[in-house]
Amino acid sequence: MKSPTIAAFESGPHGREEVDAFFAGHSFPIVEGSFVTIVWRGEADAVNLKHWVYGLSSLQPLERIEGTDVWHLTLELAARSRVEYKLEVVKGGYGEWVQDPLNPNRARDPFGSNSVAHGVGYEVPGWVFPDPAAARGRLDEVVMESRAFGDRRRVGIYLPARFRATRKYPLLVVHDGDDYRRYASLDAILDNLIDRLEIPEMIVALTSSPDRLREYADDARHASFLTHELVPLLERRLPLDAQPQARCLMGASFGAVASLSAAWRSPGFYGRLLLQSGSFAFTDIGDRNHRGPLFDPIVRFMNELRAEPKAVSERVFMSVGTYESLIYENRSLVPLLQSTGMDVRHVEARDGHNWDNWRDRLREGLSWLFPGPLLLVYE
Repeated sequence: MKSPTIAAFESGPHGREEVDAFFAGHSFPIVEGSFVTIVWRGEADAVNLKHWVYGLSSLQPLERIEGTDVWHLTLELAARSRVEYKLEVVKGGYGEWVQDPLNPNRARDPFGSNSVAHGVGYEVPGWVFPDPAAARGRLDEVVMESRAFGDRRRVGIYLPARFRATRKYPLLVVHDGDDYRRYASLDAILDNLIDRLEIPEMIVALTSSPDRLREYADDARHASFLTHELVPLLERRLPLDAQPQARCLMGASFGAVASLSAAWRSPGFYGRLLLQSGSFAFTDIGDRNHRGPLFDPIVRFMNELRAEPKAVSERVFMSVGTYESLIYENRSLVPLLQSTGMDVRHVEARDGHNWDNWRDRLREGLSWLFPGPLLLVYE
């Protein structure tokens, strides 16, 4: 498939003025119905598209238009899709990964940023941006000694704008809390959803780990830290509703595993779970897995959970991207959890394993787990 826009350009003159006019007259990538065309301009031996869509070749070459320094590649992109990518520009046998200089759309993560292609119909949700009319919550901090880890831990605390010591609040514990704030607009989302009465006022504990790939992989110390140290400390210091249905664990990727693992070790203590793109690796025969040794403890945990499923919470919200390699594991977990009597909502989006995907699902997840005064009318 060749883009009609590119085909029309190829059929005309290719002088410098025509090429300059072409780039001045278009925005990039070029989206035409269900197709998106990545364009790059410059001298190179080769230009390749590097993307994170599971199931497609992760390296696809762009084609050069003869007699020009214009390179292009057209791909089919389903409606409402988000695809993060980079370009590999090869010169003298050396390839350099770069962001698409023609594309203003960027997504950030702890490793840097990527360019983003949007399919027809996708828009960044308006509720992720700070609303000047919304009352803003404030951030505090708790520093605590952890017996489980044998060190000192810092936990950020989000308090709603109208916080009152005389009220009782639900507690949301967020794994990778600092990253959710930096890359998933968590502060603005909480402010907006609370102000619009879509979720109740709540207190949010923002946890982070110095060794998350180990501590979040079904580590008994981490579960003990949450359940026997952090939550009791917060309940002593803050006006929290101590009912299980007022406690929620939340996380993405390994953070989702940590949330499910902690709930598994203390069934009924957490009445709500929000699990995003969980790294729920398992095996059907033996414990060996193709994802590497970091996943070994997760595989053991998931194999145990699948062998003897039990209800650990009341409501579980799960989200995952259809372009993720973990889509199968997440889908297969849904009926297993439902079989125990837990109320499970599973949502998929045409997106990958990234912070914007997780951000875009927070409104639905939080408002289903904790419907605010506005949404309770329709329950």
